[in-house]
Amino acid sequence: MRIDKYLKVSRIIKRRTLAQEACNSERVFVNGKVAKPSTEVKVGDVIEVRFGDKIFKCRVTSVDEKVQKNVASNMYEIIE
Repeated sequence: MRIDKYLKVSRIIKRRTLAQEACNSERVFVNGKVAKPSTEVKVGDVIEVRFGDKIFKCRVTSVDEKVQKNVASNMYEIIE
């Protein structure tokens, strides 16, 4: 699954356009490398998103196309 879609489906970022903008601004990293919006994400990858001076770091635990809002946080586990 593309990183921009994953960020939206898992509700780390609310809208896909915002996720694409974050990737284009080099604020999203997958396994330590800058991620473009089309970067593929798979189970076990580590995602790092920079929101201003805060850093959100998580490990992908599942990749699902559609998820209900109350179980979206099960798609990742927070590292930091």
